[in-house]
Amino acid sequence: MVKSKGMEKRYEHQRYEEKIYRNWKKSGRFTPPPYHPGEKTFTIIMPPPNANNPLHVGHACFVTIEDILIRYHRMLQEATLWLPGTDHAGIETQYVFEQKLKAKGKSRFDFDRQALYQMIWDYVKENSQTAIMQMKRLGASADWSRLRFTLEPDIVKDVVETFIKMQTDGLIYRDLRLVNYCPRCGTSYSELEVVHQEQNDPLYFIKYGPFELATVRPETKFGDTAVAVHPKDQRYSQWVGKEIEVVGLLGKFNLTVIADELVDPEFGTGVVKVTPAHDPNDFEIGQRHGLELKQIIGFDGKLTDLTGPYQGLTVKAAREKVVDDLKARGLMTQVDENYRHTVAKCYRCGTILEPLPRPQFFIKVKSLTQLALKALAKGETQIYGAGHDKILIHWLKNLKDWNISRQIVWGIRIPVWYRIDTSHKTQATSINNQIIVGFLDKEKKLVKGEIGKLLESYSFEEIETGLQMLMAPPEAEYKVARAKPGANYLQETDTFDTWFSSSQWPVVTLQAPGNKQQDKSKVTDFERFYPTSVMETAYDILPFWVMRMMMMGCYLTGKTPFTKVYFHGLVRDEQGHKMSKSRGNVVNPLLLVETYGADALRMALVMSTTAGHDSNVGETKVKGMRNFSNKIWNGARFIKINREETGNKKQETSLKTKKYIKHLNQVVKLVTKQLNELKIGLAAETVHNQFWHWWCDEVLEANKRLEVSDAWLEEGMKTWLKLLQPFVPFVTEAVWQELYPQEELLMGQVWPAMEKKV
Repeated sequence: MVKSKGMEKRYEHQRYEEKIYRNWKKSGRFTPPPYHPGEKTFTIIMPPPNANNPLHVGHACFVTIEDILIRYHRMLQEATLWLPGTDHAGIETQYVFEQKLKAKGKSRFDFDRQALYQMIWDYVKENSQTAIMQMKRLGASADWSRLRFTLEPDIVKDVVETFIKMQTDGLIYRDLRLVNYCPRCGTSYSELEVVHQEQNDPLYFIKYGPFELATVRPETKFGDTAVAVHPKDQRYSQWVGKEIEVVGLLGKFNLTVIADELVDPEFGTGVVKVTPAHDPNDFEIGQRHGLELKQIIGFDGKLTDLTGPYQGLTVKAAREKVVDDLKARGLMTQVDENYRHTVAKCYRCGTILEPLPRPQFFIKVKSLTQLALKALAKGETQIYGAGHDKILIHWLKNLKDWNISRQIVWGIRIPVWYRIDTSHKTQATSINNQIIVGFLDKEKKLVKGEIGKLLESYSFEEIETGLQMLMAPPEAEYKVARAKPGANYLQETDTFDTWFSSSQWPVVTLQAPGNKQQDKSKVTDFERFYPTSVMETAYDILPFWVMRMMMMGCYLTGKTPFTKVYFHGLVRDEQGHKMSKSRGNVVNPLLLVETYGADALRMALVMSTTAGHDSNVGETKVKGMRNFSNKIWNGARFIKINREETGNKKQETSLKTKKYIKHLNQVVKLVTKQLNELKIGLAAETVHNQFWHWWCDEVLEANKRLEVSDAWLEEGMKTWLKLLQPFVPFVTEAVWQELYPQEELLMGQVWPAMEKKV
């Protein structure tokens, strides 16, 4: 066979991908065209990955799916916007940065808030291009001129305004509640961020006055303020309302026996100790019965001075010592070593969370969830992903009020201010002067205590400058304001939950004034592109992000933020195992791109996938999809060689040609229908199989037999390149430029017509 001029025998992706992407970007087609009345729009707001982390295979999956949809709708001649962004990822980023400080022998407590924030900002900015560059390597045709970051001033301003609006609307309150607190990360979490994990732990049976009761946490006994039984448990009915004397490790003490429906009479002996400060159920019982909140575990994860000789011990060490001491004093009757129960763990570091009492800011969610439920019921948002619509509805119907306070620096600081009375006359009586603060003094030493007392030795300015943390009593008075409302005001040190800002992402990104229109029309991005068309993301983020975006979008705009939600499944290894570093089966998407090309990885990630279902991807599958890239390339070589050998003079039998034209039209119809219905995996399978087994194996062979003309073969190949372009954009663009160098870029071509005349 004669070698085709300019086309190697195999497609070498390294020669083409970088140059092709530059040409795409230079063409300006990533940016939507100027506004015109009556236009049809298609919008996707990119789920913002962590600004400073490299992409994992899950990110590569969302980039591929969204880029397929964007390229398809762009070829439909719609005003198409794919708005990219990156997330500050509050807790995750600060955790990683703290690990870097630890490696240098330092901690976050060595720096004041402003200094630490700036250090993390510099670190993130230094690495912020990592994810963006990798998305570009995958072919992401996003409008990079509209790139947003969650801590940009415009975004921060809008998020703060939302909080102020919610405060005005009566949706914000501050209350003392038990929070899911991670002593290692040093912050609280909402219910959605807790990992509930089953495990075996000893169940200890101990003497409690006249009773025997069972507990997995004997170390919390110092915080007990009652003993409880079920109201209908006849075994203990005569004790209800009476006091019992308990012999403990710190001496004798009295507790009242109460009756409450929350007590499970089948657990242990049916008698439980009530520790309102350290158990969510006990907190509820305490609220109903007016019990004292006695905190005996600090926010450092160690026992407090209320525990005598156990003070300063970690929870684990205290448990071991308490158990030993109870046994030594004959107060422990038995131990069940294999008690199966569920524990709450930090989703970030895996540490067992401590339920601890802390004043926090909460959002009343009831009215917000009703807005989202109404949008679902009216079909304003449709869910793609088996069963996930029911999961979303379940969450919306059962969601508790949202704790949005986080005890970290890296985030948007809550715009709440506490007035501190600096006059010595009222220090002892002012509730706000009982606020606990921690700050670095002029010698960079950490000082903690009530601010009223600290003002006797330090100036307000020194405390404010070195401020690290602030914890105000539940009754403290505060103002919500954009800026400092007066000279002696200290700002709340808690930051917003990352999901609070992310929940507003479709709204604040499109409202951001940095998004300039190319034309001089007065139509804003928000007016033009909201509500967005598709929200595409992994199903495991449904309660964290998708649900909250619906709640906040409906609240802020009166409209659901997206008309369709497409959930892709988790990407597993070739054996179907979840990818993890411990298994050693993590797939590095960029390494696969280097080896096999971006198109091969893209096809491997979407081929035969279904919304809401996990899929398996490994090097073998990616390697197979590289063969598909070569198949496309070789199909083009056949046509180019044909030109050089025959000059496109081969004729055909008309009846044969009509059959092939009809079949290709059917393929165009089918792929169009599948993409419109968001059956992306099925559409990828269709183009793969039809191009390989019909076009290459049948039609090209028919051309050799003079049953299909060279002219129609050229026309058919053009159609195929357009059909394939959203899925494998690099190799198809390279082929297009080889075959049709005089024409515009393939990415700028129009999607094939639904029908062609035979």
